[in-house]
Amino acid sequence: MLTRRGFAACAICAISGFVATGAEAQDAATPGVKRTILQQTDGPVEGYTTIVAEAEIEAGATVARHTHPGVESSYVLEGACELSVDGQSPKTLKPGNASQVPADTPHSIKNGDAKTRILATYVVKKGKPLASPA
Repeated sequence: MLTRRGFAACAICAISGFVATGAEAQDAATPGVKRTILQQTDGPVEGYTTIVAEAEIEAGATVARHTHPGVESSYVLEGACELSVDGQSPKTLKPGNASQVPADTPHSIKNGDAKTRILATYVVKKGKPLASPA
């Protein structure tokens, strides 16, 4: 069972811990993860918000299983990690690789032996938590 502490380790979603609405976005402290929200705008349609963020994940960190209330698109800038998405085989992602996780689909990440930097774009329902434990 995933505990609140375990969920706090969620890295890509650990931009998590905040509600996807304009000024209400708050950065939650997560051990082993440094995240920076680069941009947040309303849209592309009524009731949704788009968030662009960079996550730096320390070597060996694990991102707990979680979901997002919308699509997550990610691009690996540096490092390597293994992305596990329910219903798919695990994928090793390296610099230059992109991935997309459908809305409400459980997924997790196991980081490699070096720091990984990921640029992520979320198009999520406004007013919902960016991430929830799965």
